[in-house]
Amino acid sequence: MEGLTSTGLGFLGAGLGAGIAVIGAGLGIGRLAASAMEGIARQPQSTANIQTAMIIAAALVEGVALFALVICIILAFK
Repeated sequence: MEGLTSTGLGFLGAGLGAGIAVIGAGLGIGRLAASAMEGIARQPQSTANIQTAMIIAAALVEGVALFALVICIILAFK
């Protein structure tokens, strides 16, 4: 069995980083959707405004997650 190489550790770190980024994005969007549904349930007349704000916030969370995944891929192949 060979020892750990810098390439292997790079792949390990990139995989862990990508996993954490995806988990964080999933949790963030889940909390965002739950809060939006609660707001819509409390004030149904504000549905359009709440949905618009939710979609914008979800896009920002996805953007950060995508950026983190790109960084992980770059680090894996450096």
